[in-house]
Amino acid sequence: MLWLFLGSLFFLLFLGVPVALSMLLSASLMLFQMDMFDTQLITENFVMGTNNFPLMAIPFFMLTGEIMKHGGISERIINFAMSMVGHIKGGLGYVAIISGLIFAGLSGSAVADTAALGAILIPMMVARKYDAARSTGLLCAAGIISVVIPPSIPMIVYGITAGTSITKLFMGGVVPGLLMVIGLWLVWKFLYRSENLAVEEKRTGKQRWVAFKQAFWPLLLPVIIIVGLRGGIFTPTEAGVVAAIYAAIVSILYRSLTWDKVFEVFISTIKTTSMVMFVAAAAMISAFAITVAQIPMELVDVIKGITDSPLVLMFILMIFFLLVGCVMDLIPAVLIFVPVLLPILRAYNIDLAYFGIMMVINLSIGLITPPVGTVLYVGSGIAKLGIGKISKGILPFLLVYFAILFLMVLFPDIVIVPMNWLS
Repeated sequence: MLWLFLGSLFFLLFLGVPVALSMLLSASLMLFQMDMFDTQLITENFVMGTNNFPLMAIPFFMLTGEIMKHGGISERIINFAMSMVGHIKGGLGYVAIISGLIFAGLSGSAVADTAALGAILIPMMVARKYDAARSTGLLCAAGIISVVIPPSIPMIVYGITAGTSITKLFMGGVVPGLLMVIGLWLVWKFLYRSENLAVEEKRTGKQRWVAFKQAFWPLLLPVIIIVGLRGGIFTPTEAGVVAAIYAAIVSILYRSLTWDKVFEVFISTIKTTSMVMFVAAAAMISAFAITVAQIPMELVDVIKGITDSPLVLMFILMIFFLLVGCVMDLIPAVLIFVPVLLPILRAYNIDLAYFGIMMVINLSIGLITPPVGTVLYVGSGIAKLGIGKISKGILPFLLVYFAILFLMVLFPDIVIVPMNWLS
């Protein structure tokens, strides 16, 4: 049954069938094989896939990201980062890293953040004689921090699918996200240690203070979200509402969100939300078919015959997801594989929140690897460079991400201890 499901799924994806329809057809084929195919049963599970209160956080965080993109907030954040580190050798790279960290706490979408940052910074970096492929690679690598630092849309999807605390997942992403920032910083410093590039003029204390004041209200949003979640003031779904309203108020105060832009913001949000919700609904049918076929229990027996070590199992799963991430987008992969793996994780006493963070980080790397790396294609479109060139430019940043990932597999307390303390 597992081979029937995965074989038909990947065959349909290879033919170019949309992910949600591929999942629906594969699950239907399994149910038909088990003589359980029933259109009413499929419809009920399809509706149940979206009838979930925590899932409402996704459209609100997507709305927040769209408001920030169209509300003139991006420029203020980049200008603030520029005032702090623009004068250092290779300074625009550090601006990209810091801006990526700040943006990560605002929208939770890697594609949106990469597009917003890249549209401004890539032309600036190319004009100052930075290597175009390497600069684009850095922007793409900084963009995926958004799916690790709270609020993270894939973390919400994983939390709902695995039935674990979304707040715990959010808080657990803080330290890995900061490690990714430090890793990018060190690699960029090494790459540009001897380059002779033009640097920005060093800002005075007064100019930095002005830049900080201009970016103050956007910078406050991640603090509000983290403090609100940590203090139990609001749930992740309510945090999405707070973020969207706050971003709208800030954009209105800046007088940069016109009525024409408001219409565009809502249309973009509706399009992206509908795609995610459709996949989530289709995944519920797949999860039902997989459970009825008792695939997870059979996998537990197979894996127990291979190893009894949770550490070895984690290494196997991480390598597996690195390969999956190359051919499948993040959210569909979470929705497909989590229901299958839950019994295995419980059998090996692996913390579900810890595994969720590791899985999301792992699959986020797939967003910047060919052939299906969506963030890579965003960078390619902005820089007008081929995927091959950008893939070479991004390689040093990929290597440091691999190192961080396997460090956290070897020493899980790097994630678990701060996660439990923060949440």
